[in-house]
Amino acid sequence: MKKIFTTLTVFAFTAMSVRAQNGMVVFQTDFGTKDGAVSAMKGVASSVDASLKLYDLTHDIPAYNIWEAAYRLDQTVTYWPIGTVFVSVVDPGVGTQRKSVVVKTKSGHYIVTPDNGTLTLIANSLGIDSVREIDEVSNRRKNSEASYTFHGRDVYAYTAARLASHKISYEQVGKISNAPITSLRFQKAALVGNQLKGTIDILDVQYGNIWTNIDQAYWKNFNALAHTKNEIQVQIFHEKKLVYTGSMPFENTFGGVGVGKPLAYLNSLMNLSFALNQESFSEKYRVYAGSDWTVAVQWVK
Repeated sequence: MKKIFTTLTVFAFTAMSVRAQNGMVVFQTDFGTKDGAVSAMKGVASSVDASLKLYDLTHDIPAYNIWEAAYRLDQTVTYWPIGTVFVSVVDPGVGTQRKSVVVKTKSGHYIVTPDNGTLTLIANSLGIDSVREIDEVSNRRKNSEASYTFHGRDVYAYTAARLASHKISYEQVGKISNAPITSLRFQKAALVGNQLKGTIDILDVQYGNIWTNIDQAYWKNFNALAHTKNEIQVQIFHEKKLVYTGSMPFENTFGGVGVGKPLAYLNSLMNLSFALNQESFSEKYRVYAGSDWTVAVQWVK
């Protein structure tokens, strides 16, 4: 009896592993929604299987901005159920020799994307279980072979839909790629002596606040350093050139300072951020985001 139970358990686990995809596909692009590009991708996915659940992450990534695509994936993926398939198309190299891949993360999510740096932050946060290069002979929309400029529709949406609907297994996507993924260089959060260092990941675009990759744990360690004032000195660099320097208090809420005054705070992701109360820090000081924007922070003595 025990042997039968064990066999059934192994069989069930294997079946669950094979059918890990959950019928959900989430799309991210830099296409915008002024034309029919996004709708075309969803149409292709629905043609594969009309029962798929199709969602949008965002289609407002700035044109060609691979870093922001990487960030929005990293910001969002873990909030979705295991087995969700993501399609990320920010692809300035479409039609070139850059690889088209499907990645399985160590969390059990799938990402269909060009291998152009989009996976940089996911690789650091979730980890990559495996990478498969899409076989574009078998995993390409019928009669699209002459098209070289819309892989999002003809390859990525099509492959994602087939994977999410179990028309193909993950193994049928294509051969395993053992080559390192393409990664963008950036300053990881670090506490070096008495100075915090990091990257400006993204802007809180509605309000112009500055969000870094320095998380709560680094801030806690930094806060434990001996200091007599609740005030930090902030330096911001673009391509290693200093573009802003100033001091500000650390506050839990924006109301801790007067209107127009600067403050540091932990944002909704519990990362160190900088703002002007009811004004745009980004616009006033012309500070933006990306892998080439870095910060250095230390306590004012």
